[in-house]
Amino acid sequence: MKEFELKYGCNPNQKPARIFMHDGSELPLTVLNGRPGYINFLDALNSWQLVRELKEALGMCAVTSFKHVSPTSAAVGIPLSDTLKKACFVDDVEGLDDSPLGCAYARARGTDRMCSFGDWVALSDVCDVTTATMIKREVSDGIIAPGYEPAALEILRTKRKGNYNIVEIDPSYVPDPIEHKQVYGVTFEQGRNNFRIDASLLGNLVTKNKTLPDFAVRDLIVALITLKYTQSNSVCYAVDGQAIGVGAGQQSRIHCTRLAGSKADTWFLRQHAKVLRLPFLDTLGRPDRDNVIDGYINQNEEDVCADGVWQKYFSRRPEPFSREEQRAYLSAIRGVSLASDAFFPFDDNIERAHRSGVEYIAEPGGSIRDDLVIERCDRYGIAMAFTGMRLFHH
Repeated sequence: MKEFELKYGCNPNQKPARIFMHDGSELPLTVLNGRPGYINFLDALNSWQLVRELKEALGMCAVTSFKHVSPTSAAVGIPLSDTLKKACFVDDVEGLDDSPLGCAYARARGTDRMCSFGDWVALSDVCDVTTATMIKREVSDGIIAPGYEPAALEILRTKRKGNYNIVEIDPSYVPDPIEHKQVYGVTFEQGRNNFRIDASLLGNLVTKNKTLPDFAVRDLIVALITLKYTQSNSVCYAVDGQAIGVGAGQQSRIHCTRLAGSKADTWFLRQHAKVLRLPFLDTLGRPDRDNVIDGYINQNEEDVCADGVWQKYFSRRPEPFSREEQRAYLSAIRGVSLASDAFFPFDDNIERAHRSGVEYIAEPGGSIRDDLVIERCDRYGIAMAFTGMRLFHH
């Protein structure tokens, strides 16, 4: 296939639209089912690069959930605890512990379930039946993978009344080292960002604490590679081999840190006993449960515990989850890693990161206030590495 005609571009009025190779060669992908659109392919090709690099860097299968050309999360195939399985809505999945790819998917899709609603999924490895079974029951636009087990492919083909977008990518494909894009009729050219992210990038520890445990190295690599394919400015919190909070596309660094931190906090709070025991009505679907859990934790647009409201969601009125209880629970969280795609210009970012249990940081360095940022890290015993490499993505 040398080109693929799209229904339209980013918006319905943007026609004609297609994907093709400028040199006239075959596309490095095959559409096995459905008819992916312009944004679908942007998500597919960016997300594939992310999981491919995670697999290369850590030697573990990887999965990411993408929305609007940024990851909601990314994870490697580490088994889930019983508590995490319940928080991710996968405690009923048989054989999950025997599928590292399935574990990576459960983590990536379960981290920020509201943002993953209608996502694009990328798998580093051939899709197995366990992973396909979990994907089938979630609201999702499509998937890209280097291959599919025959039974897994048949499961996915039944999704969305047979219209689920399924793309197979050639894992041996290597893109041209020079890339181009057009904006307002002007062509931009640059070298592809082939910068390799691995443990060697974390050797320049500039804080008094110069200890990076193996798990922190892994988590910082997960966070950095996630940021490499996240719309900038961006900050990523990670723990246990997965990105638990991604703050993307903010003009201010502190807003990235706050946004990502609030998502990380919500991820931790989803595992609190009060949340896990919420008495949902059996008729309430998974997406509605996600919305209600978010409302219960963050107390936002609707008080889900209010009289006349709780009856829509619960079999009995749940006990409210107070801010004091939440703060007490979060204050015990430790061992979180954080990465930033550019330097921290102020130490307020460190203060916010500390509130979400961050003990390990990777950022490029190079700010005129680096000394203040390092000083704030030292105050909290945080180990911080300067990578020397910015990871902007637009």
